[in-house]
Amino acid sequence: MVVQQRRSRLLEVIRRQGFVSLPDLAETMEVSESTIRRDLDHLEEMGSAKRTHGGVFYTGPSPKLPHFDERQSAQWDKKRTIAAQANELIEDGDTVLLDGGSTTYELAQLLVGRPLQIVTNSLPVANLFMASSNSDLVMIGGYVHTRTGVSLGPYANEMIGRLTVRRAVLSVAGVNEKGYYNSNLLLVETERVMMSSADEVVILADSTKFGHQSLAHLCGLNEIDTLIVDDGISEFWKSTITATNINVMVSPKFEELADESAA
Repeated sequence: MVVQQRRSRLLEVIRRQGFVSLPDLAETMEVSESTIRRDLDHLEEMGSAKRTHGGVFYTGPSPKLPHFDERQSAQWDKKRTIAAQANELIEDGDTVLLDGGSTTYELAQLLVGRPLQIVTNSLPVANLFMASSNSDLVMIGGYVHTRTGVSLGPYANEMIGRLTVRRAVLSVAGVNEKGYYNSNLLLVETERVMMSSADEVVILADSTKFGHQSLAHLCGLNEIDTLIVDDGISEFWKSTITATNINVMVSPKFEELADESAA
């Protein structure tokens, strides 16, 4: 019971801080680093934490916001493989702008600990990087949409418009022949400014989003640079998207990804 309580407390420390070094964890928990390592082995097996050079970051359930409660569990395997593919695309030293989508949040968890400049309008994403000494964080302000924890509106748009980033990584709610969609008009306005501020625009969309539209049209199919999707995408949609001459990256199956990680 003592071990379970310690591991629960350890997980809460990691969840709160996003990224923590092993020495800091040992000091906080008042145990040896060898004990911390054993506990982290257990947390990694559960999928709640992941060790990287210099420490450990949180990979457990997303923030308790309605947006994440409703969406994060849906198509979770697809979101994780898409995030892993996007992680390979991003280079150390990049300036990366991340929106507040559930798939983008999965990517953000993988980016913690890497030497990057992170720009985001998402409070949950920003929280992941608060304790990461390797990353520089720029938090976009403005009206905060309480359901998603994302800053929107004219103040957010003005601030983003003054920045230049290497890559903007965005999530969408739907994709059809006319392009990409999201469900919030203010969000789409902000994402359009994000696109204008980026050298390269990357869209993350799981295969269930194709053939559907949502309330607000973001842009046409060919107005982005890279689309990352899971291997559930149909041949029709794969050929339709490829015909627009954008870069299409298809992520592997979740089982294949797990095998690669184990290797």
